[in-house]
Amino acid sequence: MNREKESRINEGYSYAKEKYAAFGVDTDNVISKLKDLKISLHCWQGDDVNGFEKNAGGADGGILSTGNYPGRARNADELRADFEKALSLIPGKHRINLHAIYLDTDENVERDQITTEHFRKWIDWAKRLGIGIDFNPTCFGHPMASSGFTIGSKDEKIRQFWVRHIKACRKIAADIGKELNSPCIMNTWLPDGMKDTPADRLGYRMQMKKSLDEIFQDKYDKKHLIDAFESKLFGIGVESYTVASHEFVLGYSLKNGITPCMDMGHFHLTESVADKISSVLLFSDDLLLHVSRPVRWDSDHVVILNDDLLAVAQEIKRSNAFDKVYYALDFFDGSINRITAWVTGTRAALKSILIALLEPTDHILQAENDGNYGNRLALSEEFKTLPFGAVWDKFCLDMGVPVGAEWLKNIKEYEDSVLSKR
Repeated sequence: MNREKESRINEGYSYAKEKYAAFGVDTDNVISKLKDLKISLHCWQGDDVNGFEKNAGGADGGILSTGNYPGRARNADELRADFEKALSLIPGKHRINLHAIYLDTDENVERDQITTEHFRKWIDWAKRLGIGIDFNPTCFGHPMASSGFTIGSKDEKIRQFWVRHIKACRKIAADIGKELNSPCIMNTWLPDGMKDTPADRLGYRMQMKKSLDEIFQDKYDKKHLIDAFESKLFGIGVESYTVASHEFVLGYSLKNGITPCMDMGHFHLTESVADKISSVLLFSDDLLLHVSRPVRWDSDHVVILNDDLLAVAQEIKRSNAFDKVYYALDFFDGSINRITAWVTGTRAALKSILIALLEPTDHILQAENDGNYGNRLALSEEFKTLPFGAVWDKFCLDMGVPVGAEWLKNIKEYEDSVLSKR
């Protein structure tokens, strides 16, 4: 970046700093806080949820990535290279999120037999970059999931297979957390359900509870492993009934000390995920948030800076809970450059957090506590036009990543030199 442009960014930041200071907000302190916040980037955006199993079955069980844009990562080396390119264009130090089907091995290994060594190259790579890894069992895209059920199955052979798989994944996640000296969050999402209305809702949920009790019998140090459990409203092929509903997951998690995971696409579109955060945090020590963008349904579109994303960040800020909420991305779009999707979504999530941190919340709260709801409304509107963009540019400049849309040039160069040759 030339000195003239850098000077303009610093001038803009000086103006923004003064505007925010008038409301008692220290922008230097906010930038410092933002530098410490980590977002977990999901591997499945890079290859359309295919994974690298030798007998790969692809995604199913309510998951579908559409589009055929050139350059999809075909193996772990390519995916790691794409990850590095994305991380180089995102301000801050972040994490990556692996599904079990992204093992890096020449073995043809069944999912209930995977071990830490099948992810050794990922661990060594993360050590080199100085980043953490999160993990997920993969309970879809497999013949043993073709019935629509995994650990909620009434077929004991199927149920036990997936119990063994998730147990193996917990051991891998704990080893990852220990080796990287950073707690690995292992999130369990289960596709179990039916296309039409079942006669025995309770029976499948009893099976799932039984399985979960078996899975979580093995205890691990939370310094190494944080267990999370994700709910869902419905999925493709399970439109009428999902075993691991929001109520089931929240109840089991709170009763058993598991971290609840709320995906922004796993609720009715008229529900506010932001509204749920303060309630959950009253009863849970922490919360995993899957940041996604539903369009008419849980379609996992690339995250953008919209009202829903901002509302979630504001609620976390107003609940003083950024140390209790883990941010992880969850979307997949194969119709556009996949690295563009990663960078766009992560930068949008970071912008929403920045806006929330910059919010002069004390002024809004004071108006509310005084019963002056007119002032609360007016201040909320006025704060929307405070110059957060200048603070964002300064943050990018400080972190050594492209400012504004300059990063798209890097994507074009990478596409021409790397992706187009795949």
